[in-house]
Amino acid sequence: MPANPLLKMTGVIPALVTAFDQNEEFDEVRMRACIRFLIDRKVDGLYITGSTGETFLMSQAERKHVLEVIVDEVSGAIPVIAHVGAIGTKLSIELAQHAQESGVDALSSVPPFYWKFTPDQIYNFYADLTASTDLPMIAYNLPLAGLMGFDLIERLAGINGVDGIKYTATSHAEIMWIKQEIGKDFVVYSGADEMALSGLSFGADGIIGSFYNFIPEVYQAMKKAIDAGDLKQAKQHQETANAIISFALKRNMLGFIKRGMAWQGADAGYCRKPFDDYINPAEEEALKAECRQFKIDHNIQGVAFLDAI
Repeated sequence: MPANPLLKMTGVIPALVTAFDQNEEFDEVRMRACIRFLIDRKVDGLYITGSTGETFLMSQAERKHVLEVIVDEVSGAIPVIAHVGAIGTKLSIELAQHAQESGVDALSSVPPFYWKFTPDQIYNFYADLTASTDLPMIAYNLPLAGLMGFDLIERLAGINGVDGIKYTATSHAEIMWIKQEIGKDFVVYSGADEMALSGLSFGADGIIGSFYNFIPEVYQAMKKAIDAGDLKQAKQHQETANAIISFALKRNMLGFIKRGMAWQGADAGYCRKPFDDYINPAEEEALKAECRQFKIDHNIQGVAFLDAI
């Protein structure tokens, strides 16, 4: 039986933001700079056109163009996992086939959403989508699209080509069950940034998340500590990350992440409405002041976006 290709796509993988200008148009120059920034920071791959990438605020044509730019800029330096989820199978297959033609390394998709689809309909969605290309598929379990139970996850793992799952639910006991019951070669990515330590401790092979765009060093240090068996040190890194996450969630999270990248020299641009943003320079200066105080209050050292301001 051939080895699971996803076993070569593990580690710390940012769920990549998409760069837009102040008029909400895709900004290719900014996008390319963000990719170079993350490659220079030694991330292990990129998960593109997902929720963090504002994919459901883009047209099919825009999603394809963004993907092409990213693949061109990465140029094989690190693996690229393309999220191709849409509300309908036909739309997702169109995106999946384009992604394969463009040269991505793997695919991922949320289950079909909005309507309350049955387990059989979700199974058929993944079966049809996976059969449309030769690429490995990563199913996606997350509350926004409706959580899938273990029985359905086990069924999906039986589809030829469904080789892993992005697991963003907080019931991490299931991560252990997946590795035990489905098999150690079925790749699990922990998707809850504030629970990366838990996910990795319960057997996840890698972590995919939004905050790895601008604080990858915190999660890289955490994973290094876990690999070395130093759970005390790993816990300290998770605590640092969680303090930053809590701070960001109260301050327009996606816009905050993009500003945090910009302060490090990788301007990720702005968000598409209805997301809030920091377009007003005075608002951004006020945010920087809050961040400086946050750094002092929490005695945080060695976090690049805070050190940059």
